[in-house]
This record gives sequence, structure tokens and C-alpha cells, in this order.
Amino acid sequence: MQKTVSISLVILFALGGCMPEPDHKAAIDSTGMSKLERVGMELFFDESLSTPPGQSCASCHVPTAGFADPDDHHATSEGVHPGRFGSRNAPIVSYAKLSPPFHFDKKEGLYVGGQFWDGRAATLEEQAKQPFLNPVEMANPGPQVVAGKVRQAAYAVELRELFGEEVFYDDLKLYNAIATAIAAFERTDAVSPFTSKYDYYLAGKLELTPKEKLGLELFEREDKGNCAACHPSQRGDDGSRPLFTDFTYDNLGVPSNPENPHLRNEPQFNPHGDAFVDLGLGGKTGVDRKSEHGKFKVPTLRNIAASAPYMHNGVFLTLKEVVDFYNARDTEPARWGPPEVAANVNSDELGDLGLNDEEVDAIVAFMETLTDGFEP
Repeated sequence: MQKTVSISLVILFALGGCMPEPDHKAAIDSTGMSKLERVGMELFFDESLSTPPGQSCASCHVPTAGFADPDDHHATSEGVHPGRFGSRNAPIVSYAKLSPPFHFDKKEGLYVGGQFWDGRAATLEEQAKQPFLNPVEMANPGPQVVAGKVRQAAYAVELRELFGEEVFYDDLKLYNAIATAIAAFERTDAVSPFTSKYDYYLAGKLELTPKEKLGLELFEREDKGNCAACHPSQRGDDGSRPLFTDFTYDNLGVPSNPENPHLRNEPQFNPHGDAFVDLGLGGKTGVDRKSEHGKFKVPTLRNIAASAPYMHNGVFLTLKEVVDFYNARDTEPARWGPPEVAANVNSDELGDLGLNDEEVDAIVAFMETLTDGFEP
């Protein structure tokens, strides 16, 4: 089923076959937003900005799923054309504003930051431009088409006031302004609210359950889960709240996903068919070293429980599967199959964690405390 966001309902709770929950856009508190941020929100939810109309940014980045795609019917997201799927699971947009620009850290000897699974967009503004023109997403033939649609929108007056006549009637300048506005919305507290149960726990306003506390302990223990090695869980030295990602790139040895619908795309969108291999960071223009093949950006775990399926190719349907994989990738290799990219697999921090079923369940219970919108 095609994923769309209805203007009348504003945003879907679950896409690709589930019934919509109305008025999630109305539930976003825009009281303190600037005019630029409010216009960015309108753009984010505007389903007329695809070709044909029917898909918006919010189609694959749903607020109730941490601004990710909660559709567990498909491993990756369907574009505006029915049956045409992207190659990757839509990443979480909440807290993306805190990712540093894509760069190579010479001290650590690794790549850090950026947007998308492979960091191909350095900033939120650059990220916002790409889905509009991607033929398997919003499928517009060029920036001028998007600019023309926006000039007809109800919020066009505000855009013209914000950026001026010269920008408003220049297709490329207006396209850049559209990205600026969307990024401004994505940087608001509405997208990254820090309202999870764990945030209240860190603030001393409630206690975790015994199971959740055990999960946190295992999550942080270097001799057990060791999850915090890549997903830091404690406040920074400056008091900043944990983001549950270090924004680096890693090859976890994730297996290929034969259920990835991208494999069955038409040849012009996937010329490799079932033989498609996603090189991740190693396939990014300008980062073609084999040492980066198979590496993907470490995602935030905030809102992770609301954003199944998991991994870049959506191969795992539940968080329990993910933790089981981390726990027993190397001890039960036949259970998972070979990695999609065998080179550069991280063998230091996962693969043989020695967790029992109770401990796996506890780590999952802790990660479920990271969903925003918790009411004490």
C-alpha cells in the first residue's frame, strides 16, 4: 500500500497498511516557533510536493515514531510511486540536529557525523533537498518543479516575506530556502523534545523498574552489553543529555535482507537485482576506500522502540532480535547468515556478549524507556 500523508488527517501514525491516527501535526506544539520554523513544519507535512502528489517528508518520518518510519510491513520505505522502494530503512530524524557536520576525525582516525546512513549530506539543509529529487522517494524531476508547487501553497506568502522577492521567484534560490525552512523545523524542540522516561529518571523525577535498571546496568557494563561504547547513555561533562550515539560509522556484520523490497525494484532503480550489496559509507562519493565498506552511521537509540524494523536494511523486526544478534552473532553464525559486507566487521564490541535471555530482555526493557512523550 502506498505511504501517504493526508492533508486532512495531517500525518499517519502507521504507514503502509495500518489505519491512520488523525491530527498528529496539530499535536505538535508550535507556540514558541518562529515564522521560519512554522513554515518549515508546513513544508515537512505537505504531501503536494511530490510527483505525483501524495508523499511528504512526514510520510517516512512520523512524529509518533521518533520521526522515523514505523511501517513494519516493509523493510524499507515506499516512495510516491507504488511498488518503488528505497534501499534503506528511513533513519530517525529526531535528534538529528545534534549530529555534527560530516568530517574525518584525524585524531580518532574515523569518519563522524553528517546525515543519512552514509553521511552523504553534511547538514540538515543538504539532507532536506535530496528526497524531493530522488526517483524512488518523492520523484520530482528537478528543483524548479518543487519551487513551482511551493509558490502555489498556502504558506507561500510567509516564505516570500521571509526570503524576499528575489529568492521567491528564483527556482534554485527558493529551493535552498525550502531546505533552510525544513531544517529550521527539524531543529526545534518539537522534533527533539527529551521527554522520555529515561530523561525523567536522569532528572530525578522517577525511578526505573528493577528490570529497566538491570537493563541500564548491562547496557553500560563493558564486560556485558557494552552498548554504551557506541550509544553513550550518561550526561556529558557539560551536563548535556545523552544522545545514545557517537555519530561514528561501523560495520556490525548485519546480514543481507532477502525481504528488502528494493531488490525487486525495476532495473533502472536497482540494476543489480538480488545481487545488490550496500557498501554504506564505503560507497559514498569521496569515501571509496575499502576500509569503509559496509559501515553505517551509528543511529540514536532515542525513540528506537517506536521505529521498527531495524538496521539499514530493515532485516530485524524487533529490538529483541537486534540484541540477540549483538549477543550471539559469532557464537551462532548459522542463525544469522553471512554479513552483507564481510570486510571491516566489528569483532571487538559485539558478537559474543554472553547474555542470557533474562539479560537480553532487560536491555530491551531499558531501550523502551527512551521513547519521547512519556507522561510520569
